[in-house]
Amino acid sequence: MRVLLFMNPHARRGDSLADEARNALRAAGCVLVEEPMSDANEMRSAMVQRRADADAVVVGGGDGSVITAIPGLLESGLPLGILPLGTFNDLARTLAIPAAIEEAVEIIAAQTKRVVDVGHVNDAYFINEASLGISTRIAHAQTSEVKKKFGLLSILSTTLATLRYTRPFHVALEYEGKKETFRTLQLTIANSHHFGGFITNKDAAIDDGFLDLYSLEVSNAFQMLQLLAPIIRGDVSASKRVRARRAKQFRVTSTRPRPIFADGEPAGETPAEFTVLPKALTVFAPPEDSA
Repeated sequence: MRVLLFMNPHARRGDSLADEARNALRAAGCVLVEEPMSDANEMRSAMVQRRADADAVVVGGGDGSVITAIPGLLESGLPLGILPLGTFNDLARTLAIPAAIEEAVEIIAAQTKRVVDVGHVNDAYFINEASLGISTRIAHAQTSEVKKKFGLLSILSTTLATLRYTRPFHVALEYEGKKETFRTLQLTIANSHHFGGFITNKDAAIDDGFLDLYSLEVSNAFQMLQLLAPIIRGDVSASKRVRARRAKQFRVTSTRPRPIFADGEPAGETPAEFTVLPKALTVFAPPEDSA
């Protein structure tokens, strides 16, 4: 199989495992053409130019690396292989792609495919989630150095620190002919059932053609900590402090423009429409019943 490879050297495990990943892919029979990890436009150009000479794209990195590759993947139609070298690797977790390099390469070499949805907001795509509120402050604090040093613990520490100076804000939500107004600390529109590094909703799916919205209506650290139990159970929407809605499209407005992040990357501001592109992306992954 001819593979167009993008490796992110800044991913948490990117430096240490890059050579192991290349060697494992070659040992599995892959012929590699490696391009530098760059911005979305340059990656898109590389994929479009080389799509006749490649059978797949493989990205070594975390969720940020994957989302950077999405525009090129959608335009080229090439399937995606994932080497989960980042801190959170939510998409890999959703699709049951192993963290161990050799096992992840086995998934790619087997060429078993799943076709999944992709979210869209403003001019950006997201595969896991897009959000506004406290998470945007957390994303600013989640530098690559912090994530490399503390891993998943960096989320908890920055969340608790950020709570001290973040206040709920007013939003208006429109979906399926309905309109709701409320105050929220955090609004997340998810495309899959793993997002935010550790949040899980077992009732959501990445290939159901729907987006799942969660509004965290809390005002202090104690109320936020009360959400940990349903999060750990994989039932984040069960809490009375979480407003949960499911639709194919959401329109969100706020009293003043609020920054939006899509899979940890800046994605414009409110007002914004969040939509789903059903069955838009092909990914090498284990069969669905093992995810």
